[in-house]
Amino acid sequence: MRILFIGDIVGKPGRHICTQAIRPLRVEEELDLVVANGENAAGGSGITPVIFQELMTAGIDGITLGDHAFRRREVFSILQTEHRLVRPANYPAAAPGHDLMILKTRKKINVAVFVLLGRVFMPPIDCPFAAADRVLKQVPGDVKVVLLDFHAEATSDKQLMGRHLDGRASAVLGTHTHVPTADEQILPGGTAFQCDVGMTGPHDSILGRRIDRVMETVRTFRPTHYEVAGGDVRINGSIVDVDPETGRATGIRRVCIDQTEAKRLSGK
Repeated sequence: MRILFIGDIVGKPGRHICTQAIRPLRVEEELDLVVANGENAAGGSGITPVIFQELMTAGIDGITLGDHAFRRREVFSILQTEHRLVRPANYPAAAPGHDLMILKTRKKINVAVFVLLGRVFMPPIDCPFAAADRVLKQVPGDVKVVLLDFHAEATSDKQLMGRHLDGRASAVLGTHTHVPTADEQILPGGTAFQCDVGMTGPHDSILGRRIDRVMETVRTFRPTHYEVAGGDVRINGSIVDVDPETGRATGIRRVCIDQTEAKRLSGK
């Protein structure tokens, strides 16, 4: 089976290119499942029920969140009821939302998906390694394919998680830094790994935000609104091939869809 995981969708530009390209890309790449990190989908920070439905309509099967999971209060209305949306599993147990989702492909293959936050250079959070072990125990025995979105800052943190879950997860793919890394690989136990799959949104920017706004604040300490940028919009992600019988990954490759390619895919 073939899974596409795309990195942090940033604002309206990121959502628009998903609407353009995801459905035709599913056909062209024969994708069985598409999962995306959507924690920056609403104006660059958080997600709302309306935007969640927009991304589902665009052809995405499940959404993971991150450290901005609760930034928009509107999301609380769907966190408990929507089975295609997960917040970080190492949030406190009392936090609203699900820490694991089971998505079913068109070929009736179940895939377990969860997300964890790292601890290095991140806000204080429960141990992601202990949380990973706990969540894996919740995965039904007949579900062989498991995908982890590790939303973390440090590459060392991400590499450790890859090794921790090698042979127990089909893929450990990083998000949060918005910059794709060139270290995609299959670990010895059969787990596909990449430190960060990158960002889906405007790349003529500073991590998706207007360059002038970020530059002004950094150089003067004068607060500005980090408005979402608009130029050079791309989808960044990775495609993972998995043996559904064993859950072991057989391949991983980076994907970058720019605006020209998105227009070709959509026929517009």
